[in-house]
Amino acid sequence: MTSSTPLAPHTGLSAVKAAKLAAVGLLADRKERRELERPVEAGNRKRSLRVDRPIFILGAPRSGTTFLGSCVGALPEVSYHFEPRLTKAVARCVYEGSWTPQRAARYFRGYYGALLAASGHGGLRFAEKDPENCFIVPFLTEVFPDAVFLHVYRDGRDVAVSHAEQPWLNAASTGSGKSGRGGTAWGAAPRFWVEPERHEEFTRVSDLGRSAWMWRRFTGSALAQLAELPAERVRHLRYEDIVSRPAEAAEVVADFLEVTDPAGRQALHARFGKARPDSVGRWRKRLSEQDLADVLGQAEPLLSQLGYTP
Repeated sequence: MTSSTPLAPHTGLSAVKAAKLAAVGLLADRKERRELERPVEAGNRKRSLRVDRPIFILGAPRSGTTFLGSCVGALPEVSYHFEPRLTKAVARCVYEGSWTPQRAARYFRGYYGALLAASGHGGLRFAEKDPENCFIVPFLTEVFPDAVFLHVYRDGRDVAVSHAEQPWLNAASTGSGKSGRGGTAWGAAPRFWVEPERHEEFTRVSDLGRSAWMWRRFTGSALAQLAELPAERVRHLRYEDIVSRPAEAAEVVADFLEVTDPAGRQALHARFGKARPDSVGRWRKRLSEQDLADVLGQAEPLLSQLGYTP
């Protein structure tokens, strides 16, 4: 972040800040997984903490990543983790180039192993959902050559409505002193994913405009970077299809992750069956004519590319 940008969300990730995020994250991870907690065989606690065939769940915030993560986390053979704080912060360092790939790789491997150890899930298949990973797919494939990727995308108009209801990018949150899981301050400041030449513009658009901007950047980056991988390592899921055909979505994910245990497939179906149809098309009632213009001004080309027409 240059000195000409007065609202920088944070100034970097020091070793001290990284250690704090790691410690807080390990404690919080246990609490946040209680909903998915299941008995762990005693033998698991002695198994390897190697991260083999990890599952990365990608997508823009408010696109269904949390829901998809909870579905994958229901699999008995999976150790699922929600937006680990440390690697969420390190992802920005990877993208910006402020950390060497070698240093970042040590943190990713080490922290994932620590999460497996802290949860008693040694020997299980590691999975995480973290939207920031949309920007570092090449790095992740280099560090984890056997990784697979589930990408969920959603109508950017619905995403903008849902995201703007949260405080994260809203102008009113600027200067509140509150920050996200990776240490980025809430508010209208340009994030690492904002085009450098458009930082000032980002602070001036509406809250809905910033949320649509976010959707475009996360979704566009994920699509572009995943397109470089072999098809067998990637599955794209349209959120609206998950909601309208949950059983079909459960089978797609089960096949992709090579789930052979009938209990695992049953668990996936049960989770996917909780999808909420009322979350689709909210923008039609929530966006005024001007609001829609703000959203389309940032997202219309990608909306059209993905088949989201008026």
